[in-house]
Amino acid sequence: MRNLNRRDVIKGVASAASLGVLGQGVAEETALRGNIKQSIAFWCFANSEEKWSLEQTCEAARALGCGSVELLRREEQLALVKEQGLECAMVSIDPGPGFPFIKGYNNPANWEMLVRVTKAAIDLAAKYGAPNTICFTGFSAKDPADPNSPLFSLEEGAENCVQGLKKVIGYAEKKGVNLCLEPLNTRDDTHPMKGHPGYQGDRLDYCMDIIRRVNSERMKVLFDIYHTQVMDGDVIRRLGENIDFIGHVHTAGNPGRGELVADEQEIDYANVMKALVKLGYDGFVGHEYIPTGSVMQGLREAVRVCDA
Repeated sequence: MRNLNRRDVIKGVASAASLGVLGQGVAEETALRGNIKQSIAFWCFANSEEKWSLEQTCEAARALGCGSVELLRREEQLALVKEQGLECAMVSIDPGPGFPFIKGYNNPANWEMLVRVTKAAIDLAAKYGAPNTICFTGFSAKDPADPNSPLFSLEEGAENCVQGLKKVIGYAEKKGVNLCLEPLNTRDDTHPMKGHPGYQGDRLDYCMDIIRRVNSERMKVLFDIYHTQVMDGDVIRRLGENIDFIGHVHTAGNPGRGELVADEQEIDYANVMKALVKLGYDGFVGHEYIPTGSVMQGLREAVRVCDA
């Protein structure tokens, strides 16, 4: 498999309305080493050409030995995942229309709304045993959804994030849920979900400074390997430098935010996962890439290469 390219991997695998037609053994769990707990980010596969349902995603998770389906925001979704014997490693906030990363804590005008939706996400996480929920800095350029939104310098944005996050971190502490700030890359503007031009927290060190200033055991970073590789590189060293603050990890291939197939992207996920094991990381690693071929085959390869 390591010597095959992605086209070879997916050749001959037809798209299907349900996972049951993808071959024998789909309903049987894959035997994994278990040193890395793996998760599937639902939105990526729900929006793929195959448009997986949550039920299909849960079936795939069980078949591949993944323990979680993540980035869910509604109670009925978390209830279904729990019924399927799975966890939700990361609960998403639900700020209404638009992408949740646009309106962040760097703008005080967003604080009232963000505190409300973040507390709702924390409540869901606590009820269903999810360890994390997510948060964002927001945009430093004018908000694409609001042309009248103000601009913030890096220093102003960071200070606003610290003060805004302090308004909700106590609630996260009380409920025993991590609040994970995610850096997002601003370099890749070829697709709205590959890069996020204008996002203020595009550098890991910038977000880590905010996290440390909030000064809570429940304030963590969502270490997205793809976004970090695009903006900073030096992934394994950066994992080691920040391991005590890492609440969750995401994967995707670079360039392109596609599958993790080794010979079509530059990140050596096998060695990155080995580094996480050596560092004692015990959280989930969530697959959050944009499928370009057979969804099940891509996930099989992602799970295999991350099974350190």
